[in-house]
Amino acid sequence: MASYKLVFKKSVAKDLRPLPKQDVKRILQRIRSLADDPRPPGCEKLSGQERYRVRQGVYRIIYEIEDARLVVLVVKVAHRREAYRSA
Repeated sequence: MASYKLVFKKSVAKDLRPLPKQDVKRILQRIRSLADDPRPPGCEKLSGQERYRVRQGVYRIIYEIEDARLVVLVVKVAHRREAYRSA
């Protein structure tokens, strides 16, 4: 299976800045794993959208998959209580 390319929205860097460095390291590791398997066990498709979410501790990584171009677009990283408000 071909590896997907990871693309980040500019706002993701802003999402990661206030988080503890150890959490950011785990989140980025989880995002890197999406390049090999964009639909890992535990990922869920968000209703009403062409987006998926995967959990990393108390944080949620929201992303879109473009299978035709082999691209994973990371849209948002946020605490679980904030993740779905304006995603």
